[in-house]
Amino acid sequence: MDNIIVFKCGGSSVDDLSDDFFKNISSLQKQGMKPVIVHGGGPAIKENLNKLNIESEFIDGLRKTTEEIIDVVEMVLSGSVNSSLTRRFNQTNLKALGISGTDNNLITAKPIDYEKYGLVGEVENVNVELLNVLLKEDYIPVISPLAVDLAGNRYNINADTAAGSIAKALGAKQLIIVTDVAGILKNDELLKEVTIHDIEKLIEEGTIYGGMIPKVKAALNGLEGNVSQVKIVNGKNSVLTTDNHLLGTTIKNT
Repeated sequence: MDNIIVFKCGGSSVDDLSDDFFKNISSLQKQGMKPVIVHGGGPAIKENLNKLNIESEFIDGLRKTTEEIIDVVEMVLSGSVNSSLTRRFNQTNLKALGISGTDNNLITAKPIDYEKYGLVGEVENVNVELLNVLLKEDYIPVISPLAVDLAGNRYNINADTAAGSIAKALGAKQLIIVTDVAGILKNDELLKEVTIHDIEKLIEEGTIYGGMIPKVKAALNGLEGNVSQVKIVNGKNSVLTTDNHLLGTTIKNT
């Protein structure tokens, strides 16, 4: 739909989201846009794992997830980060509703590679009907990136991946990835606009690496659907509008 914008708020940026972010979400809604929020929670998950003396490791930018770790992931994402972010929306007089990807099978998934990543999931389906019910009533869904399979097993979904899949399923107008960096940098210079072909080269040469890889892969997934544009922006100081003058990196098909 050409009035849906999916925002992915990175775990490192959730606490640093400026008041302008929420004011501009309100402004977008008044313009007839339908915001959907997907959030991460990496720093909070790391902090709680450390408190519990649970070791974890990252492989290809993804946290290898055991049964012990997914208990912590669910507790932090759905029990803490989701509630905190939803409250901030509500304090700005926005009708935000916190929801987990496990609620009513909002996100169903299968393991990417159980031996390598454990309970890290690959999105198979998004319950678009549920989201459309909320959007029709002008609720802003605030989604924690967890998933289930048909047997009820839980999966940890990278938040960028979840946002890209949701944007693709909804046919969103835009996918905006809100993070703690200005966008894609090359030699400390911001790349204002890149194409799919550019991204492949930037990954090969090592300009895009680590946690930025899931972000650009989410962008590519969204662009495979009807998403016309993906932006990577800094949530601390970017003013979010629907025009093309948003500071950050714009990713396009061509």
